[in-house]
Amino acid sequence: MRRGSSRLARAAVAVAAGLAVTVASVGATGVAPVGGASGEAQARRPYLVFYADGARAEAERAVREAGGALRAQGGDPRLGYVVADGAGGFARALSGSDAVVGVSSNRRIGTARGIRAASVARAVPAVDKDLAGHADLTGAIGSAPEPLADRQWDMKMIGATAEKSYAGAPGDKRVLVGVIDTGVDGKHPDIAPNFNRELSRNFVVDKPTDPNGEKLDGACEHTGCKDPVDVDDDGHGTHVASTIASPINGLGVAGVAPRVTIVNVRAGQDSGLFFLKPSLDALTYAADAGIDVVNMSYYIDPWLFNCEDNPADSPEERLEQRGIIVGMQRALDYARGKGVTLISAIGNGATDLGNPERDATSPDYPLGKERTRKIDNSCLNVPAESKGVISVSAVGPDKVKTGYSDYGIEQTDLTAPGGDATDGDATKGILAAAPENVVRAQGLVGADGMPKSSSVVRDCKGATCAYYQYLQGTSMAAPHATGVAAILISRFGRGGQGAKGGADGLTMDPAEVQRLLYQTAVPLACPVPRRHSYQNQSHECEGDSVRNGFYGRGLVDAANAATVKP
Repeated sequence: MRRGSSRLARAAVAVAAGLAVTVASVGATGVAPVGGASGEAQARRPYLVFYADGARAEAERAVREAGGALRAQGGDPRLGYVVADGAGGFARALSGSDAVVGVSSNRRIGTARGIRAASVARAVPAVDKDLAGHADLTGAIGSAPEPLADRQWDMKMIGATAEKSYAGAPGDKRVLVGVIDTGVDGKHPDIAPNFNRELSRNFVVDKPTDPNGEKLDGACEHTGCKDPVDVDDDGHGTHVASTIASPINGLGVAGVAPRVTIVNVRAGQDSGLFFLKPSLDALTYAADAGIDVVNMSYYIDPWLFNCEDNPADSPEERLEQRGIIVGMQRALDYARGKGVTLISAIGNGATDLGNPERDATSPDYPLGKERTRKIDNSCLNVPAESKGVISVSAVGPDKVKTGYSDYGIEQTDLTAPGGDATDGDATKGILAAAPENVVRAQGLVGADGMPKSSSVVRDCKGATCAYYQYLQGTSMAAPHATGVAAILISRFGRGGQGAKGGADGLTMDPAEVQRLLYQTAVPLACPVPRRHSYQNQSHECEGDSVRNGFYGRGLVDAANAATVKP
């Protein structure tokens, strides 16, 4: 099967949901909607029109012949697309042109739902726990664990501890890790020391409601409905960033690579939607800004699976799905060609991606349009199945693939701790930083500042207090792999293009990073029997201990990455 896309949307896994991303809309990235007094003008909207190699002129001609109007700005020759305004039937008219390989509209088409690892809070009884008052443990790397280290079973599993990887390979600040997600709380006390605000970018504009007036992102808090680059109103991106690189500072937790630099490259809406255009912009920016590795815990909507030629879909729908597949692959290729290692969550749909049979959640935008359609192995989950992307499945504390995690012998590259709280024990999730505004909005923190649920923990160092949350999902697994990649780049990367084209950064061939990730992973064999039973389902593991559909090449290991020889 061709590696194509992965529906990794940052989605919340309340216990076992499916991954989801959203297809970017042109409007969401600042392209003004077409206005006008006539009904025809009001019906027009912008589209991303992807053209075949060397066929831009022909594609532009096809756009005009279809009644569309090309925009002078918004396209990107690096990725081979133009932006055009078109009315109803525009995409169908373009479907007959050999010069056009995909068309995606600017509708809000998707919701990220499986990967965002649900706040296990809803399934866990509330338990207040005051963890304030820890002693100041700041010191040399490896001298002492962080205050909440005993809760980080995930870090112990992969050897990211004071006694192992931290002691010799905590990471290098010159390594830039891009978090393509819902944003990063750059002011969080356990992220701020490693957060680069200057390099961070936000490629989305908040949308209070959808076209039908239903709440999406909610009220705008900032001018122009664009959040600052150090804001995360969802919490998903902050959790991911913390797992990768929370510093060793005597407060809370430490990430896999506690000395590398976090850069927020935001492509997700507050509501968890991930549109195509912001994702394209995020990847090209990461490539040109000297980012070394990106974490993508999401998938592009509105299609959980993107099928190029599914008889169950209309010509317009097929063209839209081709646009997602082609557009993302071009952006991923561009980034990888500039030295960006690409890591993605595999998805939370509990699906064998090598043998999918039906998709009951697409198209998930506009709301209420979902239908059940038959699909097959030609349909792709983006970006998890895209070429050049390292896809990561999730295991629980028992090192067994979780029931919610997608899998597949051709799709799974590595595995990592993602959490498994299906029994209601929140502490079996992954603990990482949470924005205070988010946990308060979720009702998980009381007026006195104390947690109201065992899914949230507060830690204080002196007068500084911070919040942490247990989440689960392949969204939580991927950043463990990203952190290990950052360790490898810190150790073996060479001087090269740094931030803004400077020569103070480190760079490493993504193919070499991938090779060492595989080499340092701890092989995990398929369970016995191969068909493993979960609460209400069973999954069959194909392959052997060298590579299989549950664990790929094995469990990522920071301690091995800290000591491996090139």
